[in-house]
Amino acid sequence: MSSNPKLEDNLRAAILAEPDAVLDDKDLMQALVTANERARGDNIIDLRGIAMQRLEARLDRLEDTHRSVIAAAYENLAGTNQVHRAILRLLEPVEFEDFLRTLGNDVAEILRVDKVTLVLETTLIQDDPAVDKLGGVLTVAEPGFIDSYLTYDRSGQPRDVTLREIHHSNRRIYGDKADQLRSEACLKLDLGEGRLPGMIVMGAKDPRHFSPQLGTDLLAFFAGVFERSMRHWLS
Repeated sequence: MSSNPKLEDNLRAAILAEPDAVLDDKDLMQALVTANERARGDNIIDLRGIAMQRLEARLDRLEDTHRSVIAAAYENLAGTNQVHRAILRLLEPVEFEDFLRTLGNDVAEILRVDKVTLVLETTLIQDDPAVDKLGGVLTVAEPGFIDSYLTYDRSGQPRDVTLREIHHSNRRIYGDKADQLRSEACLKLDLGEGRLPGMIVMGAKDPRHFSPQLGTDLLAFFAGVFERSMRHWLS
């Protein structure tokens, strides 16, 4: 009787019937290669096997890169759709108060942020019941406040779009939600010649939601559309 183990007849028949299934199974082929190496012993070096292992490692890295690229492209497409939906919703109101409420409610929900505030600089700081009725979506500040806010954690000129973690929440901007928010996007607005600047501030509870490593093109586009709408309302 032979000392070599024999395959069961039904298993052998299945392999002979579909040999391509064996070749296409990565784990099965790896097991066969490993068994072949053991059979040859430790004194024989299989250069072809080493080359295949390196090629497999490179293929695995390429597959990981491919998945990362696909995931990034999907996220970018989803972000583009969100911004487009937010802009379309922002263009619907026919009254200025509704326009601001849409920014604070519908736009915040579409963009999946926890708080949106519009900051306008003015030389006249006084309590205004009309501002209070807007539910915290609008706040007014003295001239120079916006540039100071945008650069409080760094030197240099203020950027048009600033993404960062929140270490010290500003209640003037975030109101009673200040203690809950951990990252923000600040969009500086040019409201036209002869007017003081404005700023949209978006706050999120997730500290990584507005990471400085993220792209700013979509937010810059949103800010550009918003500031043009604001010029229309202010005129």
